[in-house]
Amino acid sequence: MAPKLLALSSLSSICPFRIPNSAPTPSPSKLNIYKFHTPIPSLILCKSTEQQTVSESEPNGYGAAAPTRGDIYLQRQQAVAASPSVLATTKKKKKKKDNIFKISNLAPCCYGCGAPLHTSEVDAPGYVDQETYDLKKKHHQLRKILCGRCRLLSHGHMITAVGGNGGYSGGKQFVSAEELREKLSHLRHEKALIVKLVDIVDFNGSFLARVRDLAGANPIILVITKVDLLPKETDLNCVGDWVVEATMKKKLNVLSVHLTSSKSLVGIAGVVSEIQKEKKGRDVYILGSANVGKSAFINALLNTMSYKDPVAASARKYKPIQSAVPGTTLGPIPIDAFLGGEKLYDTPGVHLHHRQAAVIHAEDLPTLAPQSRLRGQAFPSSGQNLDSEIADRVRSSGLSGLSIFWGGLVRIDVLKVLPETCLTFYGPKALQIHIVPTEEADEFYQKELGVLLTPPTGKEKAEGWMGLGTKRHLQIKYEDIERPTCDVAISGLGWFSIVPVNKSAGISNPVSEVTAGALTFDIHVPKPVEIFVRPPMPVGKAGGQWYDYRELTEEELEVRPKWFF
Repeated sequence: MAPKLLALSSLSSICPFRIPNSAPTPSPSKLNIYKFHTPIPSLILCKSTEQQTVSESEPNGYGAAAPTRGDIYLQRQQAVAASPSVLATTKKKKKKKDNIFKISNLAPCCYGCGAPLHTSEVDAPGYVDQETYDLKKKHHQLRKILCGRCRLLSHGHMITAVGGNGGYSGGKQFVSAEELREKLSHLRHEKALIVKLVDIVDFNGSFLARVRDLAGANPIILVITKVDLLPKETDLNCVGDWVVEATMKKKLNVLSVHLTSSKSLVGIAGVVSEIQKEKKGRDVYILGSANVGKSAFINALLNTMSYKDPVAASARKYKPIQSAVPGTTLGPIPIDAFLGGEKLYDTPGVHLHHRQAAVIHAEDLPTLAPQSRLRGQAFPSSGQNLDSEIADRVRSSGLSGLSIFWGGLVRIDVLKVLPETCLTFYGPKALQIHIVPTEEADEFYQKELGVLLTPPTGKEKAEGWMGLGTKRHLQIKYEDIERPTCDVAISGLGWFSIVPVNKSAGISNPVSEVTAGALTFDIHVPKPVEIFVRPPMPVGKAGGQWYDYRELTEEELEVRPKWFF
């Protein structure tokens, strides 16, 4: 028997053959019917279309290479023995993953702020009275409850819940900024699409310098909010190019840049199209600093999507709460917004200690939020009503030797500038600007803090005010005297631009020949607040005239993200 099989196997290696499909397939036990004197040609099919190995037509295999019944038995026993360990490993990995990524979904949360629901502490975020909680639980509607704090926020009350922000030191009912940031730490471990929001009025202060610690290697769609607040006649083409130039220096995985307004819905349709194109089965997370406008952006996103998407239309009924208080959102809020089943997450705002919102009282927070278009306030200007003594000094020598107070939050000592140097301020209208001689600045600040210089508002709050503890010396070089040389941005407030020579300032002794030089300032702000010196943002009608587009190489064009509005 063995020699016959060996001979048959060696013969098959010379010319492949198979049993015709019409003939029954012989079993290994009946191979002895083929004697060596049987005419081999009757078994050979030489058509090229029929050349196929036995293992391809019969998956289990036959002949000398086929597994025996003993081999099959051993394989089954080994699989049965190994299955418990394989299942245990799989469950362990799944359990570990669930613990990392889905810890926020273990308990029902308020759909307005994301805080876990409870019935114990009335003042704590997420509180619901026992009767309402029991009723909603009975009808399986716990995820459709608005907590008591969110109800107050929706009616205009300013209730912060983040310890250390808004003038509060914190308490048992407060959540720390570190705890909120920890709730976002899982993003860098999972595959997601990040939509990162940046406030155009506070571009540097709200950009999140450590965004890679949160987003990891996930792709980012950069959304610039509140562009409707820019001054009239601003060329958004110039602003878009300026934003991309600043973004390229961050070295992030940015897919595209969008200039948007959640109020007027400008640019929102473009963001929706980009999300639908790039999400590819992944969940979408809205990421940004506190009070950058994430909840307002999500509402605008759902409004735009609802015209074509019934899922988004139904999600509009339970939208996150909008408020001027930093820390409105206290936990990730999942929203069913896509037909494909992916989730849209409103995340807690990242609280940054270097913004003005971290140092002023909650009652003064609305003063930091511009309510209408910014209008640059230029100093000096021929149409300003200044004290006669100050006006004479400005006409003769410009701003040198004067101190400018921007509310009670910023003091600018002008040490050395050209007689025609002009500072233009862009920020909330509620913050008044006052000019005094530098030698009288300290006395003026102590006397008028809480009265003329607000915030803080009121003498009681001024008594506990930390003061302007940070002083930064700036020496700014310039070359082109008729265009802004730079912007000085105050984190969480706004910015002021510096023009070396403003011909419309009304100076009696204009500068005839100036080529290059340096301007010197001392900037005073509260201790944790940061100061950024950046290239000037091209705003207003004049911005579109002096802004220059940089020439790009082919390599830069390939990696440079596109911008839309």
